[in-house]
Amino acid sequence: MYTTDHSLVTDLLTVLKVPFTKEYTKQRFETMPFKTLFGVSQLLKEYGVECKGFQLEDKTEFTKLSVPFIAQTQGGLVIVTKISNGNIDYLTQGVSETIPVNEFKEISTGVVLLPEVGKGAKEPEYSKHLTNVIIKTSKQVLLWSLAGLLSAYLIIIHDLWRYWSFWGLFAVDCFGIWLTYMLVQKSLSIKSHVADKVCGVLQEGGCDSILKTNASSFFGIFSWSEVGFTYFGVSLLAMLISPATIHWLSLINICCLPFTIWSISYQKFVAKHWCTLCVCVQASLWLQFISYLLGGWMKPVFPLDLGFFALCATFVMVLLALNKVLPQFSKQDS
Repeated sequence: MYTTDHSLVTDLLTVLKVPFTKEYTKQRFETMPFKTLFGVSQLLKEYGVECKGFQLEDKTEFTKLSVPFIAQTQGGLVIVTKISNGNIDYLTQGVSETIPVNEFKEISTGVVLLPEVGKGAKEPEYSKHLTNVIIKTSKQVLLWSLAGLLSAYLIIIHDLWRYWSFWGLFAVDCFGIWLTYMLVQKSLSIKSHVADKVCGVLQEGGCDSILKTNASSFFGIFSWSEVGFTYFGVSLLAMLISPATIHWLSLINICCLPFTIWSISYQKFVAKHWCTLCVCVQASLWLQFISYLLGGWMKPVFPLDLGFFALCATFVMVLLALNKVLPQFSKQDS
């Protein structure tokens, strides 16, 4: 069920086919003084959507209302999209559900908000906001395209494509970056539906429970999500830019393996909660180890030379930079 948040507004505007941009609508909602149904109706008025609120004493009147409309239930708010054949279709957090009308009457409070779309309804300055969205999206596409081309160039000139173990390491690093990115989002309380779905695989709310413990950070200085994101990111870049560092990366990977045992043990015996993302990160470290081992990258590294310490310094430098920058994203999102 919805709480009174911006997703309620964006889902309703989508159903009503009123042109809007998610970023502006979210920002506009979060600056509202009253995040109530009345506040939602006032916000929708800016989009050309007039709303009327009702308290239905007779819940059989539901079937006489024009859809879509917002209905309050004991569990929260839903957007009713269709009533037919004795069933009610409704949206909750973007997910479509269907239940019998009689069951819906039981959970409903009778409070409804009936929207009416006016002529030419759309977001204020929609064209301007849409242009900004297109420009922002184009930048992201260009960034990832250039990153892909540069990666391909480095793989080709270093002949890395010839080694199956490289592709294993490449895939694990990319997977690890994705996992730890979602962990960073969660540790900064940045809402992500994808991260929420992944986290619910082993245990609903498990990731949030683990991230609230003192064990989710390194002596309260760095969060383990920051450490993980740094680890996989630097490992990938070092391998692509300077393949000669792979045997040093394998040594660093071995040093990380005891942490995986501690993490799994802590989740099972101490916290008694399972963080799906955390477990996947630990599995990724072992997949890395297998790739290094079977690929023959674990060569003698002693005595260590300055190159190894330069690599370690790079890890620390990137970690410090992330620790400095990431809180700013949390402030922007809040």
